[in-house]
Amino acid sequence: MPRILIVDDEKMIRNVVKEYAEFEGYETAEAENGMEAVEMCRNEDFDIIVMDIMMPRLDGYSAVKEIHKTKKIPVIMLSARGEEYDKLFGFEIGVDDYVVKPFSPKELLARIKAVLKRGAAAEENSRIEKISFEGLEINVTGREVTIDGKTAQLTPKEYDLLFYLVRNKGIALSREKLLEEVWGYDFYGDDRTVDTHIKMLRSSLGEYRKFIITLRGMGYKFDT
Repeated sequence: MPRILIVDDEKMIRNVVKEYAEFEGYETAEAENGMEAVEMCRNEDFDIIVMDIMMPRLDGYSAVKEIHKTKKIPVIMLSARGEEYDKLFGFEIGVDDYVVKPFSPKELLARIKAVLKRGAAAEENSRIEKISFEGLEINVTGREVTIDGKTAQLTPKEYDLLFYLVRNKGIALSREKLLEEVWGYDFYGDDRTVDTHIKMLRSSLGEYRKFIITLRGMGYKFDT
């Protein structure tokens, strides 16, 4: 049974998430600030974390960075702010998803399920060891990408997006399809998320960005 760590300084928010999560069969634990969350993650294992950003003692972003030093636990961030900069910063430090307050508890649970499902799919895909295209090498087992022998600094979402494109090499993929398969849920038509991550991924791949082809008016494909 998956365990969720709910981190928010507002008890009402924690109670709402806990109620819906336990109704769906998840085990839950709570922390009221980032410092407490870091300490709990040192001593316990969790399958996913729902983390508020603005908290006393230690903010959510700092807590995620500290937790990820020792454990790669998926994280969904909660925030009252919805600016693109905040989302991009979250994705860059390894956040898996971002939910703006006020939010629908049902939508949050759907996103939790999607993140856990992606994790299970990634574990299945890890049976493939390495894929190479010229000087671009993808170590699936280690979730590592090297460019001409040097390790590329990809975020977890960039890696997920790259690996999905590679697995579907030569196939035209719409933005909607990428949202559904890589993010795991309907993003309500906000396909700018895909474009933003494609831009980040291309930047990370250097000269091998040439493999990611833009299909005008539709989406993208990986083609060598």
